[in-house]
Amino acid sequence: MGSAEPLVSIRDLRVSFVSRDATVHAVNGVDLDLARGEALCILGESGSGKSVTLRAMIRLLPPRRARLSGSVKVAGREVMSMGERALSDLRGGQVSMIFQEPALAFDPVYTVGRQITETIVRHEKVSRADARRRAVELLDLVRIPSPERRLASYPHELSGGMRQRAMIALALSCRPDVLLADEPTTALDASVQIQILLLLRELQRELGMAVIFVTHDVGVAVEIADRIAVMYAGRFVESGPVGTVIKTPSHPYTQGLLASTVHGAMRGQRLEAIPGSPPDLASLPVGCAFAPRCRHRLERCTESYPEESRPAAAHAVRCFLAATSPEPA
Repeated sequence: MGSAEPLVSIRDLRVSFVSRDATVHAVNGVDLDLARGEALCILGESGSGKSVTLRAMIRLLPPRRARLSGSVKVAGREVMSMGERALSDLRGGQVSMIFQEPALAFDPVYTVGRQITETIVRHEKVSRADARRRAVELLDLVRIPSPERRLASYPHELSGGMRQRAMIALALSCRPDVLLADEPTTALDASVQIQILLLLRELQRELGMAVIFVTHDVGVAVEIADRIAVMYAGRFVESGPVGTVIKTPSHPYTQGLLASTVHGAMRGQRLEAIPGSPPDLASLPVGCAFAPRCRHRLERCTESYPEESRPAAAHAVRCFLAATSPEPA
């Protein structure tokens, strides 16, 4: 990646949700750099803070309940201090998001074509005729057949896979620098999932976008990512190049995720589940949050949170058992 300034830079991002009964600490000090054209996958169980991290990056969380702190910079601009107008220009313009459920992106009372066209007009200040032409090009780009005709379709008239493709077209409509994808294939069947993943990866490379992709599926991460960040209890416990993390996982949680993943070579073998349950984010333990579920825990795991160690130059791990001396680059 060289010494160029990262396109996205996050430092000590924290998100808490405050209610009358409790304060839930959903994200607990995330640091992240993302280069132009790079694909990062955030991997972890449900409730680990993955989706909250994405939404916090563009301040999509309810301001009355969510407490945000830390720094999020996109192309050197601080998102946390942006006014509403600047934030509105950022969302959909420089940074776009693909949601898990297309219903969150599309208004059911307007046609798909109208919604994509309006987005282009809002951010790019072009004529409606030019915006409509671009909308047709986008539907064609995401492999929707008869794109001209599909512009007149309402969201409910499209199949699940087609709605997902239309949502990708909407997200790409203003040529974003950064694409945030929140488990966009979870609701689809396996064959459509693969098509959408390959399409996303192809578009990401073709358009030179940086992508942050959230999933709990290791297979998805391998398919789409350059780097993986494994998240547990609102923290990154391991991160590095996809090949390194998959082949030589150093954190017991990462090892547990990989061991509990079904693949073709496992026929007839017993699946290893991670014991126990994820921690209560309203009362996190003092030490490592994974310690109660970890077979390798030491006494100090319950007393303090481990510092970052680096088994290799680009491979970071937060675990007392991880190697501390970096390997030669």
